[in-house]
Amino acid sequence: MSISIVIPAKDESAVIKEVVLEIKKLFVGAELIVVCDGSSDDTASLAEDAGAKVIRKPYSMGNGAAIKTGFRAASGDIVVFMDGDGQHSPSDISSLLEKLDEGFDMVVGARGRDGQANAGRGAANKFYNTLASYITGQNVEDLTSGFRAVRASKFREFLSLLPNGFSYPTTSTMAFFRAGYPVAYVPILVKKRIGKSHINLVRDGIRFLLIIFKVGTLYSPLKMFVPLSFIVFILGLIRYFYTFSVSGEFTNMSAILFVSSLLIFLMGLISEQISSLVYQLSTFKKNDE
Repeated sequence: MSISIVIPAKDESAVIKEVVLEIKKLFVGAELIVVCDGSSDDTASLAEDAGAKVIRKPYSMGNGAAIKTGFRAASGDIVVFMDGDGQHSPSDISSLLEKLDEGFDMVVGARGRDGQANAGRGAANKFYNTLASYITGQNVEDLTSGFRAVRASKFREFLSLLPNGFSYPTTSTMAFFRAGYPVAYVPILVKKRIGKSHINLVRDGIRFLLIIFKVGTLYSPLKMFVPLSFIVFILGLIRYFYTFSVSGEFTNMSAILFVSSLLIFLMGLISEQISSLVYQLSTFKKNDE
């Protein structure tokens, strides 16, 4: 099957040429696309000189937007996404492709503890992985890894869902799990980054959380609403026992908490039905096409 390799790059002139040359050496004949996301240096020209097809964006639109642009331009049946900052080793692409051949639709390069930029980001990624595993019901080993290989026909189904920022890995991983497409992880070694990272731990961390909740409520609403309903119900129960033991009364606050708990649960049921209907309609539409 034909292979396309898509690399989003922004101000990566220090390493982009070496990355492209190594890929060209290892994967002769593969389509290699570098999406220059509004770089202020000579990233685009260096990648072009090294033999990559370069798509230049007039200004920075985000990592996810670069991924979508590169994917639309790719012609391969298999598309590999990797960063252009030198952290991902092109030799690991073979491991992803070998795993994909075992029948998976997406294979993600999973970073170990040593592959995290710092302890704070490692702890944040651990939290994201745990939350995503709960929502999807699957073991998510590395939710935010940008190094992955996908079957283009499957990835295309979720292209409109992908955000323009740094959370495209989050959305695509959870979407694949919800659609029932098999996802696998292979361990990779991550090199030290050359240049300055464009990720802000606080700002992009909040975005990652919002994306997880957004996709969670879109694909598995009850897993979001039921725990919240239960928490509110327990708060109402605690409030009731307290006021009853102190004054022997059932207060308005307890009533509000109980009613709120019921409403949240009912909203979850309605959202689950809407989600199922939307998913069935999209499936029927895909089958008709």
